[in-house]
Amino acid sequence: MEIEIEVIGKGKVKAILDNRNPYTARTIYENLPLEGEANLWLHEIYFDVPLKLDYENPSSTTEKGDLSYWPPGSAFCIFYGGSQPASDVNNIGKIKDNLELFFDVENDDKIVIRKF
Repeated sequence: MEIEIEVIGKGKVKAILDNRNPYTARTIYENLPLEGEANLWLHEIYFDVPLKLDYENPSSTTEKGDLSYWPPGSAFCIFYGGSQPASDVNNIGKIKDNLELFFDVENDDKIVIRKF
């Protein structure tokens, strides 16, 4: 499941949703496009999405480039640096290119996720 993540006015990246949490990844993919306003926390960008999903295979760790869903906040998360989640997440995918783009994101930047 290939997707594109666009930070409006700043650039785009390609990503792949994977099988670490297949139900979560598939549900997000089937509900694309999704958009939101960026919130920053350490080297993580997150924003609310209109999906209420439970934990599937929760993880307390992420790797640089991971895409995740955070059930307590119904949030889509992009981990672009070395930070870890505040609490467990469902890891659902990986950024394929241009990870540097996210270092330029500011609070309230508009982000759009689409099928690729």
